[in-house]
Amino acid sequence: MRSRLPKVLHPLAGRPMILWALDALRGITADKVVVVLGPEGEQVAPALPAGMRPALQQERDGTGGATRIGLQALDPSVTTVIVMCGDTPLVDPALVEALVSDHQRSGRTATMVTAILGDGGSYGRVIRDHRGVRVVEARDADQDELAVREVNAGLFVFDRSALAAALSQVGTDNEQGEAYLPDVLPVIGGEAGAMVAPDPIVVQGINTRADLAECEGVIRARLRHVLMLGGVTMPDPARVLVDAGVTVGQDTTLWPGTILRGATTIGEGCEIGPDALVDDSTIGDGTRVVSAHVLSSSVGRGCTVGPFAYLRPGVVMEDASRAGTYVEMKNTRLGQRSRVPHLSYMGDADIGSDTNIGAGNITANYDGFRKHSTTVGAGVRTGSDCVLVAPVTLGDRAMTGAGSIITGDVPEGALGIARARQENIEGFTAKAEARARRATGTDGEAEVT
Repeated sequence: MRSRLPKVLHPLAGRPMILWALDALRGITADKVVVVLGPEGEQVAPALPAGMRPALQQERDGTGGATRIGLQALDPSVTTVIVMCGDTPLVDPALVEALVSDHQRSGRTATMVTAILGDGGSYGRVIRDHRGVRVVEARDADQDELAVREVNAGLFVFDRSALAAALSQVGTDNEQGEAYLPDVLPVIGGEAGAMVAPDPIVVQGINTRADLAECEGVIRARLRHVLMLGGVTMPDPARVLVDAGVTVGQDTTLWPGTILRGATTIGEGCEIGPDALVDDSTIGDGTRVVSAHVLSSSVGRGCTVGPFAYLRPGVVMEDASRAGTYVEMKNTRLGQRSRVPHLSYMGDADIGSDTNIGAGNITANYDGFRKHSTTVGAGVRTGSDCVLVAPVTLGDRAMTGAGSIITGDVPEGALGIARARQENIEGFTAKAEARARRATGTDGEAEVT
């Protein structure tokens, strides 16, 4: 992966890779799941679901060695053991259930999942002959074996006692000097069989960033499919990115360029996008978000956000409010039906209902040392190009004159104006031009164009 981050912690659709793999074990109680970790285990363990048992593999001696360690940590009451890889996030619960069912019905000692690929690449080849089923790693295979298209998917189920006995017979006499888990199949002490996966995509393991992108594309397509089946419209699904855990209500349209991340909830009948990012936020029914970023905020019903608006963390927009073009807000409550239509910054502010903030308004909330808050009442009308220097309060139905720098409170129903009286100097332009000509020595010369 060429990364300082452990491979299984690389995110896929907003979740660490390892959690997607563990989802395949959804029907198994957490206290009966052991996750074998390598040297980077201290980083990985906190990401595991509660109740799962981490076990450290001090020496990287292969999948066989990892399985030995896992068996030692596994609840003694478990008699049927499933073994899978943490870097195969596309395995789903249905496949695991089918594998266990096939294994128990057949009476085998071991059953593995295989897949048929056009090119087996670096996957271990599954060899079926009179002796049963075995796996030859690609590194150790001859030309005839490399031509086999059936490959090891890295998903197994075993009878526990037979597996423990077989692992003691597995050596490391191969090119990598590792104990391969599939090497237990010929010595398992009973019948070993294989079940071909209906979809070969499940074998997709991750070793590079390119593999990561391929798997993420598959996972995101699955997430979009579920949303569309639930009544969400996507005119161009491939251009919509949705994280796991995001919920979207019926009759909402997600336009191209929409990205929904984290713990985001979108209501019914909304329009999100084009080109909108919503992260860890809640959007109420009937709200429209266009070409905007909404981060860790709550937007009510029937609101409008954007285009080109930026809601930073801590914003609460109440029902039917509006944050318009080139508006930035942070840690601010915008009351019902209130509007910040364009070109304004509202930070650390509490704005009442039915208020209109004029174009180019700013809350000057930082004095160079501390943040201060601004309170704007209900029914307030501010003029264009005003600066509200916090801490300051504008009472209900107050107004401010355009171009004012408000440093003191404005009482209820009052008009606050803080600007110099305009003065016009007659003939100023001609006098200024004459001074300029004298200064450059061009006084009296004809103008050349």
